[in-house]
Amino acid sequence: MKYLSVVEIFSSIEGEGIRAGYPTTFIRLAGCNLHCSYCDSRYACELPDPVFQDTSPFKEMTIFSIVLEAIDLKNRRITITGGEPLIHDNVIDLINELQAVPEPQFEINVETNGSILLDEVLASKPALITMDWKSLSSGMSEDMKWDNLQMLREQDVLKFVVGDLVDLFQMQQVVEQTRPRCHIFVSPVFGKIDLKFIVDFLKVSDLQNIRLQLQIHKIIWDPSKRGV
Repeated sequence: MKYLSVVEIFSSIEGEGIRAGYPTTFIRLAGCNLHCSYCDSRYACELPDPVFQDTSPFKEMTIFSIVLEAIDLKNRRITITGGEPLIHDNVIDLINELQAVPEPQFEINVETNGSILLDEVLASKPALITMDWKSLSSGMSEDMKWDNLQMLREQDVLKFVVGDLVDLFQMQQVVEQTRPRCHIFVSPVFGKIDLKFIVDFLKVSDLQNIRLQLQIHKIIWDPSKRGV
């Protein structure tokens, strides 16, 4: 029987990206291989202590039970997130089992931090990959896998989270050097950069294929609220 470490499963709306605003079920897995300075889900980034399971904020769930809970929530769209979901060996099995459900036919979005090669998860053919490119201000930029930029499909999303002008220049360099074929979004580190400054940068730099996005769940609810 295959298990995954689950932080939470909940129904909300997609807060960003090309599915922003759609009702979505979120499956948040525990653990991350990075430690970004601006992380807004640190509570999900440490794996559970096997000795102290009773006091852990995570729970071990079978893939079967995760799929049943997703069916019960009745949303057609599912986002698998973290932490970093691709550190889990069984996450591909979860994707495959979700896609095997006949009704509803789930559309799977996998959110990943860009530090793990995408070839294996792409072989499972999720509807969507949403991949971060960690900016210099995150402290994790050197962990990015450049090969991923050419693996992303036309329907996928590349997301830059920026906190200052240096991050914006890095985004411009990455995009102009690699010219990914996917959708490209830029988001502010929440509360750290003036939104008008990002807009001006996009205009002055003639970055016609990059869209500004806001995390609408942080506008609707308290930015620190979980499970929304």
